Amino acid sequence: MAALSGLASALESYRGRDRLIRTLGYCCQLVGGVLVEQCPARSEVGTRLLTLSSQLSHCRTVLRLFDDMAMFIYTKQYGLGAEEEDLFVRGVSVLGNLADQLYYPCEHIAWAADAKILRVDSARWWTLSTAFWGLSLLLGIARSLWMVLKLRQRLRDPAVAFTSRLPRSKRRALEAQVQSEVLTLLSNLADLANAVHWLPPGVLWAGCFPPWLVGLLGTVSSLLSVYQAVRAGDWTEATAP
Repeated sequence: MAALSGLASALESYRGRDRLIRTLGYCCQLVGGVLVEQCPARSEVGTRLLTLSSQLSHCRTVLRLFDDMAMFIYTKQYGLGAEEEDLFVRGVSVLGNLADQLYYPCEHIAWAADAKILRVDSARWWTLSTAFWGLSLLLGIARSLWMVLKLRQRLRDPAVAFTSRLPRSKRRALEAQVQSEVLTLLSNLADLANAVHWLPPGVLWAGCFPPWLVGLLGTVSSLLSVYQAVRAGDWTEATAP
Protein backbone atom coordinates (compact mmCIF):
# COMPACT_ATOMS: atom_id res chain seq x y z
CA MET A 1 0.00 0.00 0.00
CA ALA A 2 2.84 2.37 0.79
CA ALA A 3 4.28 1.86 -2.70
CA LEU A 4 0.89 2.50 -4.32
CA SER A 5 0.41 5.59 -2.19
CA GLY A 6 3.84 6.89 -3.24
CA LEU A 7 3.05 6.20 -6.90
CA ALA A 8 -0.29 8.00 -6.61
CA SER A 9 1.41 11.00 -5.01
CA ALA A 10 4.00 11.05 -7.81
CA LEU A 11 1.29 10.98 -10.48
CA GLU A 12 -0.40 13.99 -8.88
CA SER A 13 2.73 16.03 -9.53
CA TYR A 14 3.48 17.25 -13.05
CA ARG A 15 7.19 16.50 -12.73
CA GLY A 16 6.54 13.13 -11.14
CA ARG A 17 4.07 12.19 -13.87
CA ASP A 18 6.48 13.34 -16.54
CA ARG A 19 9.29 11.28 -15.01
CA LEU A 20 7.14 8.14 -14.95
CA ILE A 21 5.85 8.68 -18.50
CA ARG A 22 9.46 9.08 -19.67
CA THR A 23 10.49 5.85 -17.97
CA LEU A 24 7.53 3.92 -19.39
CA GLY A 25 8.12 5.30 -22.88
CA TYR A 26 11.77 4.29 -22.98
CA CYS A 27 10.97 0.86 -21.50
CA CYS A 28 8.42 0.31 -24.28
CA GLN A 29 11.02 1.34 -26.86
CA LEU A 30 13.58 -1.03 -25.35
CA VAL A 31 11.27 -4.04 -25.26
CA GLY A 32 9.65 -3.20 -28.59
CA GLY A 33 13.00 -2.75 -30.31
CA VAL A 34 14.26 -6.09 -29.00
CA LEU A 35 11.10 -7.90 -30.13
CA VAL A 36 11.18 -6.38 -33.62
CA GLU A 37 14.89 -7.09 -34.13
CA GLN A 38 15.35 -10.40 -32.32
CA CYS A 39 11.92 -12.07 -32.23
CA PRO A 40 10.20 -12.10 -35.65
CA ALA A 41 7.26 -14.03 -34.18
CA ARG A 42 6.61 -11.15 -31.77
CA SER A 43 7.38 -8.34 -34.21
CA GLU A 44 3.75 -7.16 -34.22
CA VAL A 45 3.79 -6.75 -30.44
CA GLY A 46 7.13 -4.98 -30.75
CA THR A 47 5.74 -2.59 -33.33
CA ARG A 48 2.82 -1.75 -31.06
CA LEU A 49 5.17 -1.06 -28.18
CA LEU A 50 7.26 1.23 -30.39
CA THR A 51 4.08 3.07 -31.39
CA LEU A 52 3.12 3.45 -27.74
CA SER A 53 6.61 4.77 -26.98
CA SER A 54 6.27 7.33 -29.77
CA GLN A 55 2.88 8.48 -28.49
CA LEU A 56 4.19 8.85 -24.92
CA SER A 57 7.09 10.92 -26.24
CA HIS A 58 4.63 13.10 -28.18
CA CYS A 59 2.56 13.51 -25.01
CA ARG A 60 5.60 14.85 -23.16
CA THR A 61 6.39 17.21 -26.03
CA VAL A 62 2.90 18.72 -25.85
CA LEU A 63 3.08 19.07 -22.06
CA ARG A 64 6.41 20.89 -22.38
CA LEU A 65 4.61 23.66 -24.27
CA PHE A 66 3.84 25.09 -20.82
CA ASP A 67 7.34 24.78 -19.31
CA ASP A 68 8.82 28.03 -20.62
CA MET A 69 7.56 30.26 -17.82
CA ALA A 70 8.77 27.94 -15.05
CA MET A 71 12.18 27.71 -16.72
CA PHE A 72 12.32 31.49 -17.14
CA ILE A 73 11.52 32.08 -13.47
CA TYR A 74 14.19 29.59 -12.40
CA THR A 75 16.76 31.15 -14.75
CA LYS A 76 15.92 34.64 -13.48
CA GLN A 77 16.16 33.57 -9.84
CA TYR A 78 19.52 31.91 -10.40
CA GLY A 79 20.77 34.90 -12.38
CA LEU A 80 24.56 34.90 -12.60
CA GLY A 81 24.86 32.47 -9.71
CA ALA A 82 26.08 34.99 -7.17
CA GLU A 83 25.41 32.52 -4.36
CA GLU A 84 27.80 29.94 -5.87
CA GLU A 85 31.26 30.07 -4.35
CA ASP A 86 32.90 28.11 -7.18
CA LEU A 87 33.37 30.20 -10.34
CA PHE A 88 33.46 27.15 -12.62
CA VAL A 89 30.18 25.80 -11.25
CA ARG A 90 28.66 29.27 -11.60
CA GLY A 91 29.76 29.57 -15.22
CA VAL A 92 28.55 26.16 -16.42
CA SER A 93 25.28 26.56 -14.49
CA VAL A 94 24.52 29.93 -16.11
CA LEU A 95 25.31 28.56 -19.57
CA GLY A 96 23.26 25.45 -18.86
CA ASN A 97 20.26 27.53 -17.85
CA LEU A 98 20.60 29.55 -21.05
CA ALA A 99 20.74 26.38 -23.18
CA ASP A 100 17.67 24.99 -21.42
CA GLN A 101 15.81 28.28 -21.89
CA LEU A 102 16.52 28.29 -25.64
CA TYR A 103 15.66 24.60 -25.99
CA TYR A 104 11.97 25.05 -25.27
CA PRO A 105 10.97 27.60 -27.95
CA CYS A 106 12.94 25.66 -30.57
CA GLU A 107 11.06 22.48 -29.70
CA HIS A 108 7.74 24.34 -29.69
CA ILE A 109 8.37 25.67 -33.21
CA ALA A 110 9.37 22.19 -34.42
CA TRP A 111 6.19 20.71 -32.91
CA ALA A 112 4.03 23.45 -34.46
CA ALA A 113 5.66 22.82 -37.86
CA ASP A 114 4.93 19.09 -37.65
CA ALA A 115 1.33 19.90 -36.68
CA LYS A 116 1.04 22.20 -39.74
CA ILE A 117 0.44 25.21 -37.50
CA LEU A 118 3.57 26.97 -38.76
CA ARG A 119 4.97 26.81 -42.28
CA VAL A 120 8.63 26.24 -41.47
CA ASP A 121 11.08 23.38 -41.82
CA SER A 122 10.53 21.29 -38.69
CA ALA A 123 13.72 19.27 -39.19
CA ARG A 124 15.88 22.37 -38.76
CA TRP A 125 14.15 23.30 -35.51
CA TRP A 126 14.27 19.74 -34.16
CA THR A 127 17.99 19.74 -34.84
CA LEU A 128 18.42 23.07 -33.08
CA SER A 129 16.45 21.96 -30.03
CA THR A 130 18.43 18.72 -29.83
CA ALA A 131 21.68 20.68 -30.10
CA PHE A 132 20.66 22.90 -27.16
CA TRP A 133 19.71 19.82 -25.17
CA GLY A 134 23.06 18.22 -25.96
CA LEU A 135 24.89 21.41 -24.94
CA SER A 136 22.98 21.48 -21.64
CA LEU A 137 23.93 17.85 -21.03
CA LEU A 138 27.60 18.53 -21.79
CA LEU A 139 27.61 21.42 -19.34
CA GLY A 140 25.88 19.26 -16.75
CA ILE A 141 28.50 16.53 -17.24
CA ALA A 142 31.31 19.06 -16.81
CA ARG A 143 29.68 20.38 -13.63
CA SER A 144 29.22 16.91 -12.15
CA LEU A 145 32.80 15.88 -12.94
CA TRP A 146 34.12 19.05 -11.34
CA MET A 147 31.95 18.60 -8.25
CA VAL A 148 33.01 14.96 -7.82
CA LEU A 149 36.68 15.93 -8.02
CA LYS A 150 36.28 18.80 -5.57
CA LEU A 151 34.27 16.75 -3.08
CA ARG A 152 36.68 13.83 -3.19
CA GLN A 153 39.61 16.17 -2.68
CA ARG A 154 37.85 17.56 0.35
CA LEU A 155 37.23 14.08 1.77
CA ARG A 156 40.86 13.06 1.21
CA ASP A 157 42.35 16.27 2.55
CA PRO A 158 44.75 15.31 5.37
CA ALA A 159 43.56 18.35 7.30
CA VAL A 160 40.08 16.81 7.59
CA ALA A 161 41.00 13.14 7.52
CA PHE A 162 40.23 12.58 11.20
CA THR A 163 36.63 12.32 12.36
CA SER A 164 37.47 14.80 15.11
CA ARG A 165 38.16 17.40 12.44
CA LEU A 166 35.25 16.44 10.17
CA PRO A 167 32.07 15.29 11.96
CA ARG A 168 30.71 11.93 10.85
CA SER A 169 27.41 13.49 9.79
CA LYS A 170 29.26 16.00 7.61
CA ARG A 171 31.36 13.23 6.05
CA ARG A 172 28.27 11.21 5.26
CA ALA A 173 26.63 14.26 3.71
CA LEU A 174 29.67 14.81 1.47
CA GLU A 175 29.73 11.13 0.47
CA ALA A 176 26.01 11.27 -0.35
CA GLN A 177 26.62 14.36 -2.47
CA VAL A 178 29.39 12.55 -4.35
CA GLN A 179 27.05 9.63 -5.03
CA SER A 180 24.34 11.99 -6.24
CA GLU A 181 26.74 13.74 -8.62
CA VAL A 182 27.97 10.39 -9.99
CA LEU A 183 24.40 9.25 -10.66
CA THR A 184 23.63 12.57 -12.36
CA LEU A 185 26.78 12.18 -14.44
CA LEU A 186 25.79 8.67 -15.59
CA SER A 187 22.26 9.83 -16.39
CA ASN A 188 23.52 12.77 -18.45
CA LEU A 189 26.01 10.57 -20.31
CA ALA A 190 23.21 8.18 -21.32
CA ASP A 191 21.04 11.08 -22.47
CA LEU A 192 23.93 12.67 -24.35
CA ALA A 193 24.49 9.47 -26.31
CA ASN A 194 20.86 9.61 -27.44
CA ALA A 195 21.03 13.35 -28.14
CA VAL A 196 23.94 12.82 -30.54
CA HIS A 197 22.04 9.94 -32.17
CA TRP A 198 19.15 12.32 -32.96
CA LEU A 199 21.39 14.90 -34.65
CA PRO A 200 21.68 14.96 -38.48
CA PRO A 201 23.63 12.06 -40.07
CA GLY A 202 27.36 12.65 -40.22
CA VAL A 203 27.69 14.03 -36.69
CA LEU A 204 29.63 11.40 -34.72
CA TRP A 205 27.29 8.38 -34.29
CA ALA A 206 24.13 10.25 -35.33
CA GLY A 207 21.45 7.90 -36.64
CA CYS A 208 23.46 4.75 -35.87
CA PHE A 209 21.58 3.46 -32.81
CA PRO A 210 18.88 0.80 -33.21
CA PRO A 211 15.60 1.50 -31.37
CA TRP A 212 16.39 -0.94 -28.56
CA LEU A 213 19.68 0.82 -27.75
CA VAL A 214 17.96 4.22 -27.63
CA GLY A 215 15.40 2.64 -25.32
CA LEU A 216 18.10 1.09 -23.14
CA LEU A 217 19.99 4.36 -22.70
CA GLY A 218 16.80 6.27 -22.03
CA THR A 219 15.62 3.65 -19.54
CA VAL A 220 18.92 3.76 -17.65
CA SER A 221 18.78 7.56 -17.50
CA SER A 222 15.13 7.56 -16.43
CA LEU A 223 15.59 4.93 -13.70
CA LEU A 224 18.56 6.82 -12.29
CA SER A 225 16.43 9.97 -12.21
CA VAL A 226 13.56 8.12 -10.50
CA TYR A 227 15.95 6.62 -7.95
CA GLN A 228 17.39 10.02 -7.09
CA ALA A 229 13.92 11.55 -6.81
CA VAL A 230 12.71 8.76 -4.52
CA ARG A 231 15.83 8.98 -2.35
CA ALA A 232 15.51 12.75 -2.06
CA GLY A 233 11.73 12.62 -1.69
CA ASP A 234 11.46 15.30 -4.38
CA TRP A 235 9.28 14.76 -7.47
CA THR A 236 9.27 18.43 -8.46
CA GLU A 237 12.74 18.55 -9.99
CA ALA A 238 12.71 19.12 -13.74
CA THR A 239 13.25 16.06 -15.92
CA ALA A 240 15.13 15.64 -19.14
CA PRO A 241 13.44 15.74 -22.57
